[in-house]
Amino acid sequence: MQQSPSSPQSHSVSESAIDSAAQLSNLQQTYTVIPRVRPQTPLLDGIASPSDLNGLTTTQLMTLADELRLFLLYSAGQSGGHFGANLGVVELTIALHYLLEAPADQIVWDVGHQAYAHKVLTGRRDQIGTIRSKDGLTAFPERAESEYDTFGVGHSSTSISAGLGMSLALRYQGRTQTVACIIGDGAMTGGMAFEAMNDAVQQNADLLVILNDNDMSISCSIGGFSRHLATLWESGYQVDISDTGAPILCRRPDMQTFDRRKRHKEMRDVPQLEDNLFKAIGFTYFGPFDGHDIPELLRVLSIAKQLKGPVLVHIYTTKGKGFAPAELDPVGYHAISKLPEEMQSDSNQSAAKKTATDKKPALKYSQVFGQFLCDKANTDDKLLAITPAMEEGSGMIDFARQFPERFFDVAIAEQHAVTLAAGMATQGVKPIVAIYSTFLQRGYDQLIHDVALQNLDVMFAIDRAGLVGEDGATHAGVFDFAFLRCVPNMLIAAPKNENECYHLLNTCYEYEGCTAVRYPRGAGTGAVIEQPAQTYNIGEAVVESVLGSDAAPKKLALLAFGTMVATAQQAAESLITEREWDCQVQVVNMRWVKPLDSALLETLLTQGITHIATLEEHMIMGGAGSAVNEYLLNESVAFQHSRPAICNIGIPDRFIAHGSQVEQWADSGLDVDGVTAQLKKLLS
Repeated sequence: MQQSPSSPQSHSVSESAIDSAAQLSNLQQTYTVIPRVRPQTPLLDGIASPSDLNGLTTTQLMTLADELRLFLLYSAGQSGGHFGANLGVVELTIALHYLLEAPADQIVWDVGHQAYAHKVLTGRRDQIGTIRSKDGLTAFPERAESEYDTFGVGHSSTSISAGLGMSLALRYQGRTQTVACIIGDGAMTGGMAFEAMNDAVQQNADLLVILNDNDMSISCSIGGFSRHLATLWESGYQVDISDTGAPILCRRPDMQTFDRRKRHKEMRDVPQLEDNLFKAIGFTYFGPFDGHDIPELLRVLSIAKQLKGPVLVHIYTTKGKGFAPAELDPVGYHAISKLPEEMQSDSNQSAAKKTATDKKPALKYSQVFGQFLCDKANTDDKLLAITPAMEEGSGMIDFARQFPERFFDVAIAEQHAVTLAAGMATQGVKPIVAIYSTFLQRGYDQLIHDVALQNLDVMFAIDRAGLVGEDGATHAGVFDFAFLRCVPNMLIAAPKNENECYHLLNTCYEYEGCTAVRYPRGAGTGAVIEQPAQTYNIGEAVVESVLGSDAAPKKLALLAFGTMVATAQQAAESLITEREWDCQVQVVNMRWVKPLDSALLETLLTQGITHIATLEEHMIMGGAGSAVNEYLLNESVAFQHSRPAICNIGIPDRFIAHGSQVEQWADSGLDVDGVTAQLKKLLS
């Protein structure tokens, strides 16, 4: 890789500077408390853009790393957000921006969980406290936010493909900027990463890939690839880089700060580093190196970035580096909430604790799923559960502990997860794929071709459906009704609360065929789960309430899907309370998106319904409301005679920006006020 001709101040790191810095005592600090007061960071305060790093010595860069890490601790306490991964790449981020000439050189982050330090160094330091809040910085790199964010991300394993595309386009245009992709060992388990590496070798592209190996994704990394990386790390050897860029096999310096336990017990003592996976594919491989050693990073990367062809530099880091609690619990500190307000007095604190103790919090929907999973597994030994690297997020920790032989974490491999379930189903077991709505998009072909086309007995537990708040558009689950309901053989259920979620999970599990239960992020309404598990009639809706007089001239059927039932009920009550709206409102919990309760729809139409409104936390285009429209226009007999006015209420045709879920509902017109206003417009 060659330096851009437009970047004359490209850095070369002298041996004397590195040797001098290497003799210094370790400046890295370890913190145990998240500061509530903005810390003093004089070096960091002088960095308005990456070019301001140019004049710093290696010693100052090491001091800057401590300041940046402390500032990230403080800002995370103020705003919450992704935590451990950002602390782990502080030194790497500084080294990259010191050596490369961004934005001319392209720095491509994978997923973006670890890009907060990058945002701070690229002119967004004073905005970092707004991250993940409405109108603030996004949680991930976003091209519209900064010229330094070369590629928008949120889903994993895309960086090498995107970086390769950039490299090939630059080569075609005769431009020679460096393209550097930063990918974690967890994201590297995604098949897309290997597809890109394979093509990079075929294209002989100038591409620098930096593998940030911290033995983690959100959870601990697993599988054969993780074992391979562990072999390289535990050998005590490394492929070093000479001044001319040649690989040199040597013993790795003993890093006292990396007292990591063996990642896999079955490792051989001395691997053949020359024959590692990356070299076998065709990359020039160097590593592993200490990713927290700035002098070493500067030495290695300053040479590696000048090499031609695909190059991979393997570094090892600690997730949560510099914050002792996060180093001990990297899973728990993957992300944190902002610090609560300090209590004014001990008595107030005691009162608050008592109030919190007295009020039992509502279950999260992921907890409801986890409870169902364990309950059902105790009575049905055919149940097997699959997750693509979301054991904690999907509520499967207890199940994994109680039934380890029936739990399958396939790493970040959504396509594989779906087809794995299909294969299992051919052998007479009942697989459940627990997956976020946004990630199921990545396994869509497999859902159609491998599951639905063969009508295999697979159930999908779809978490994080609807708007998800601070993670924004990249993680919103607002397309699943549309892409699922058009697939033959699929059943789709949408529960209104925790109790209904539990029983719909049971109903779909007992059904022999392809099913999906779709539920949102976060806690429910506090509904108590009734036992034993029930089996609902498939495709049967429920009239929740009838408000207003039978003699009212306007009769509205409000057809609500999923958790929008509660919003529908409040909006209906608001309409009836206002005397100017002389109407009757029937609130219907549709419960099923596919099949629809066509019998109930026909009954409503014959009762003289004059207006129909559908309500869903999903895109209007192609959603559940569209399913109702299609039935009424193409199949309903009664509709041809009554012709009521129809309104579909849902998410408009745009991506909804990050913010709290409450703010997102208001932005979409899906809060009670927004829904009520749309109903008034329909009735008028």
